[in-house]
Amino acid sequence: MSDNINHPPHYNRGKIETIDMIKNSMAAPEFEGYLQGNVIKYISRYRYKGTALEDLQKAEWYIKRLIEEVKIIIDTRPSDSE
Repeated sequence: MSDNINHPPHYNRGKIETIDMIKNSMAAPEFEGYLQGNVIKYISRYRYKGTALEDLQKAEWYIKRLIEEVKIIIDTRPSDSE
């Protein structure tokens, strides 16, 4: 069974998933903006497209990915004590 939320088959052709290609094509702040934009997109349309639960799950996926990216930035930031 395909997973349209976490790994949509139409975004996973070849050796790298589309989300990773997008991330590799931009700076961290730009990628964060991309993730934020997708959260807004899915939240704003979930009542109107006929796929409410799926759209909310996609928004959740992008929020979780944004959290992961922010954690990476925080974890790689030099501490004040160095």
